[in-house]
Order: sequence, then C-alpha cells, then structure tokens
Amino acid sequence: MASALQGKVAVITGAGRGIGKAFSLRFAEEGARLLLPDIGLERAEAVAKEIRAKGGQAEAIRADISSEADTQNIADKVQQLYGRADILLNNAALYYGLSYKPWHAWTVEEWLRIDKVNVIGTWLCCKAMAPLMIKQGKGKIINIASDIIKNPGGQGLLPYACSKGAVKTMTEMLARALGNYGINVNAIAPGYTNTEASQSQEKYEETFKMVISGQAIHRQEQPEDLVGAAVFLASPDSDFVTGQLIPVNGGAWMV
Repeated sequence: MASALQGKVAVITGAGRGIGKAFSLRFAEEGARLLLPDIGLERAEAVAKEIRAKGGQAEAIRADISSEADTQNIADKVQQLYGRADILLNNAALYYGLSYKPWHAWTVEEWLRIDKVNVIGTWLCCKAMAPLMIKQGKGKIINIASDIIKNPGGQGLLPYACSKGAVKTMTEMLARALGNYGINVNAIAPGYTNTEASQSQEKYEETFKMVISGQAIHRQEQPEDLVGAAVFLASPDSDFVTGQLIPVNGGAWMV
C-alpha cells in the first residue's frame, strides 16, 4: 500500500519539539520530504537527523516566522532543496511559557508579541509559500488553531485565545482566496495537549484533570493524537475539503 504523502514536499514550522515534532516524524513515515523551520535550530536539526536515520529526507532551517525575511527564506530554501512545495503546516506559535491571568492583567506588549507570531507569522508563511503552490496549481495549507477558542478556560489566556480565533478566520478567508488556484486551506484545533509547553505552565496537572473531566474521551491528549488529522488534510483524500476547522480534542466540544 502506498504511503499517503509519498513524493510530497512539506514545510512544517515549529518542528523542533512537541506537536511539531510529532507531525514531522509521521509525515516522514508517510513518505514526505521535509523542510523543518524552527526558531531553535538545534531542536529542528535533531528531528531532521532522526528522520534521516530512518531513511527519510529532512533538512532543518532556523526561522522566526514573525520575520518576513525569514519566511521568504523558508520558501527559497524549500525551492532550492526540492524544487516544489506541496504542503505547508503552520504549527509554530507562541505558547510556551504563557501563564493564566485575569483578562485585564495582560499588557499591550504581551498582546503584540503573541499576535506577531501567532497571527502575522502564520500569514507571512502563507504569503511566502502560496506563490510556489499557485505556480504548480495545487497545494495544501494546514493551520493550527486551538480548541481554546470555544473553551471557557480560554479567558485565562485571552491574547492567545484571540490569536487562535484569528487563525480560524484567516483559514476561512484564505480558503476563499486560494481555492481557484487548487489550494486547500484548513485548520486543526488541538485540545489541551501533553507537550513541553503545557508542562511549563503553573498547575498544569490540575488543568489536565479539569480538561479531561470535560472530554468524552477521558485521558490526556498526546501530540500523536493530532497527526492523523494532519495527514488526512495533507493528502489527496481531502482534495474537496477546504475552509474547515477540525477539532481534535477528545470531544471537549463538538461541532
């Protein structure tokens, strides 16, 4: 049986750890050739090395997605390496180290820092990569939103929740803008996932207990729980799916 992404070229941002690493390993298993941008080059290089050790193709590059020059460099690099780009998975986001606060306790600087990465950075990656997909008449863009946009607990991470709401809206607007070029744009909404970023938060174990109690599936979400939805959205099986948000959150909320 052929692998779902055999022969495809994928760019996965924030690939050096957590969910991004899980996406990268699975995409490589499915046959994709990868470019792995991350603000932490050593982390991304370690993931690329792991993939190559298993016979896959992957290269790492340092990139800050809030920099337009860096996102253009991603597009130039994937073109140089592989001559094309079939899939963009916008996983990179500012989440690590954020702490829950009352809605009025956030500073303007914190709002701007989060939006610069999570909203503008996602847009810049799309802006840089879309021309490659338009040229070949086909492509898949997968954005990572969050189920926090419909979660009452999201008020404690208000700027982050709003940034992910913007990613959902961006997904819908870009699906309209790029559909005539054969480009599908969809988003995944992870639930509270057991990653280094979640573990960095104060009282994360208590938060997990609360989250799990509201899920239909009563266990912690792991990064590997998200990869199947991403493979589907990156594969030809989703060629008539666009502008959609797929929650992968154990049934914390349902559509």
